[in-house]
Amino acid sequence: MQANILIVDDDPGLRELLVDYLGQNGLEARAVPDGTALWPALEAGPVDLLILDLMLPGDDGLELCGQLRAADAPWRTLPVIMLTARGEETDRIVGLELGADDYLPKPFNPRELLARIRGLLRRSRMPPARQDDPAGTAGERVRYRFAGWLLDPAAHTLAGPDGQVHTLGGADTRLLQALAARPGRPLSRDRIMDITRGRDASPYDRSIDVQVSRLRRLLGDDAREQRIIRTLRNEGYLMACDVERVA
Repeated sequence: MQANILIVDDDPGLRELLVDYLGQNGLEARAVPDGTALWPALEAGPVDLLILDLMLPGDDGLELCGQLRAADAPWRTLPVIMLTARGEETDRIVGLELGADDYLPKPFNPRELLARIRGLLRRSRMPPARQDDPAGTAGERVRYRFAGWLLDPAAHTLAGPDGQVHTLGGADTRLLQALAARPGRPLSRDRIMDITRGRDASPYDRSIDVQVSRLRRLLGDDAREQRIIRTLRNEGYLMACDVERVA
């Protein structure tokens, strides 16, 4: 799997290690030390995935992730893996709230990072109609209409009842599509984690709950009523409303 990886980390030793390791495993990797250098690096060449350290001089990883996910940013759907300090759960949750697709606490094994990269790239490159949608076919553009909303996975957009179009990150798009493709059918957290990030959930991983909360806020879905996304105790989540597939 060939891909262009951009690393943003202020540790020169880690930058060198990751560039070498990813290069040895078939990926084109380059690295910059901070947010100031990030934007020219994005402009300079193709980037398929961004590895973003949380603790950076100047704008930190949270600020940069928020800027990337801004509606007018051309890189708003770029897959992002955030590197965080071990134990900084609040920062990890905020990073996911801002649209990071995955996170990895430091220190980490480079093999684990490589597995995360490959899983996220595989899902980001998969035709939307095939992303865990058993009724879809390769190349088919399928949209989902529910509760006045229209999800277009290929465009990473969600159009509201008022006509406003919201841009979604890759993980949010895949999660909402997975639920919309199976209305009334529960999806466990492990299954959702596999669909959105290509890995199993750890027992204390709250990232799926964070994603669902973010989507509920966007959809105006009261957590007490759960008209659209319903939580099933010890089972996971399901799409609770009717869904129409729109070709």
